[in-house]
Amino acid sequence: MVVRQGDYGHSAFLILDGSVRVVLGELPADLLGRSPKNRTGFWRRLGKAFSPPAYPEVRRNSGTQKSSRTQSKSPSGMFLQDVPGVLNKYKTVRLNAGEIFGELAALSRTPRTSSILADGPCSMLEIRWQGLRDIRRYAPVWKEHIDRLYRERSLLAHLLETPILKHLSEENLKLISEHTRFDTHGNFDWNASSPAADSTHAERLAREPIIAREGEYANGLLMIRGGFARLSERYNHSERTVSYLGKGSCYGLAELYHNWKNPGAPTALHQSLRAVGYVDTLFIPTALVEQIILPGLPPEQLALLLPVFAASRAVSETSSRLDTDMVEFLVENRFINGKASMLIDLARCTRCDDCVRACAAGHDNNPRFTRQGAVHDGVMIAQACMHCVDPVCMIGCPTGAIHRDSSHGEVVINHETCIGCSTCANSCPYDNIQMVAIRDESGRPMLDQSSQTPIMQATKCDLCIDDPSGPASARLSPFSCSWPPFTSGMSCCASPFIP
Repeated sequence: MVVRQGDYGHSAFLILDGSVRVVLGELPADLLGRSPKNRTGFWRRLGKAFSPPAYPEVRRNSGTQKSSRTQSKSPSGMFLQDVPGVLNKYKTVRLNAGEIFGELAALSRTPRTSSILADGPCSMLEIRWQGLRDIRRYAPVWKEHIDRLYRERSLLAHLLETPILKHLSEENLKLISEHTRFDTHGNFDWNASSPAADSTHAERLAREPIIAREGEYANGLLMIRGGFARLSERYNHSERTVSYLGKGSCYGLAELYHNWKNPGAPTALHQSLRAVGYVDTLFIPTALVEQIILPGLPPEQLALLLPVFAASRAVSETSSRLDTDMVEFLVENRFINGKASMLIDLARCTRCDDCVRACAAGHDNNPRFTRQGAVHDGVMIAQACMHCVDPVCMIGCPTGAIHRDSSHGEVVINHETCIGCSTCANSCPYDNIQMVAIRDESGRPMLDQSSQTPIMQATKCDLCIDDPSGPASARLSPFSCSWPPFTSGMSCCASPFIP
């Protein structure tokens, strides 16, 4: 198996010899190395509460024997035992020598849309996304080829998913796709370095590449295809963050609409847009926006989608819980990448560690988070997996053990296929994945058969995905065990657990 459906892309493949099959359909989770979706019932939860494991991270022998055999040698990929059965059951498309695949998911760090199998002996050149990025930068012909593939395979689908374009006909969508420009801003390796805590706000702003500046003329519509961008406005002698834009957001629509309605009194951009980490954008020229998009856009939809109005509404609706300083704090520490953060109100926390013990009781006698982390205005963001929008921890996992649950979107680890390579733990920019030694039922550390060293596996918060009642740390924490929903009008911190 060369590419597994649902994995986050980090490489493209150029077929040098042989051929591959693209599976047109979804393969079963067990064939892909994914964990089964089992919910813990009431009696099982009750049994775990009264009979917790005597030792941390106990594994049954059936699972650990598999880990023992693979611990010392990381496989380069997965192998299907019954390839003819898979190929006969599912429709496939053949790709031959000279064709390339996987480049779109690699460049945009999005999940693979299909599983691809080597159809017999096959030689391929694997190109990491760093190489793809550099080749695009220095070889215009290559960039044109990748852009053409994106237009053919993904752009129309992306445009159809954009709310402001849903009213357009297929002919108009094709016209827009032909004139759409692709741009990349910022540092694609944002996860490799941590934000400088000792630098000032102005210094951090200066390091973020400017995409569009407040006061300039809006010469087109920007749509965020991937990554995050900071939306800021001038405030006294500096700038303050209004919000941030993620995948699917638009920038400049309010100004374009005003200039279209008032050609004699054009307005400039009201806010600046900067790349936080890296940002992939789609640029639609003003002429197409005025001729095709704006005339048929319903007024009520326009009011909801204008980023200026949306940002103002988001700030006003959450002003009682989320101030400008908190927005700055979330952006500066890159917590905007998270979808679910564990928050602790330090004014009410008694340091009793009941939340830690509750987490340990539900997870092999070992807590899945650390009660420490960044603090702002009496609120701590604990070191627990945030189930990121851009989960760089998934990039490079050789067995697909760390993956996103398709039903709710949580990032989880399948311990049956984790080989302890530490790739995910080293990639997490928040240090929220820990490597732990696993034990047998008698409490003895399990050893690799070849090196006789303890077998390590990755552990992290899984939001108690198998428990219908939700995270145990929040349910069993004393003193008002449910924090009010911390919704900021943004995608981060949408499911906090702790009061």
